[in-house]
Amino acid sequence: MSIVGTIDRDIRVGVITVSDTRNQETDKGGRLVIDQLAPLNTVIDDYRIVKDDAVEISGAVQHLVDFGMDAIITTGGTGIARRDVTIEALRPLFDKEIEGFGEIFRMLSFTEDIGSRSMLSRAVAGTVGRTVIFALPGSTGAVKLGMERLILPELNHFVHELNK
Repeated sequence: MSIVGTIDRDIRVGVITVSDTRNQETDKGGRLVIDQLAPLNTVIDDYRIVKDDAVEISGAVQHLVDFGMDAIITTGGTGIARRDVTIEALRPLFDKEIEGFGEIFRMLSFTEDIGSRSMLSRAVAGTVGRTVIFALPGSTGAVKLGMERLILPELNHFVHELNK
């Protein structure tokens, strides 16, 4: 059985954790993203942790876009606290926002996990050129949900569509 929208090469992925407190040893969310990608045809070309700073976040993402990543997955900084600026850093970069990603993420969070607190999540996705960018909350539960239910089943299709 063939899957619609598959590609016949490795998908280049960058992983960015947004945090003022995590390092590569304590970053469970970023590590979970990497572990979840292992069974797919992916190569993790870059993994980094950046501070909760809009300039730093957008600079890191733009660097990975310029480096030719097919996909970038960020964790952290998607809430409503004053320091949560991942969304503000990403939206100006987007050529196209993929509204359904955030909508479905919040719906799944509501029904499967955290109830009405899901409305505090501002998870988003969008494209910059031929790169798809997903912004997930930093908790491991949110990363697992977003990866397993939304990103992993469609990553090949996203990359295929952006490279037609």
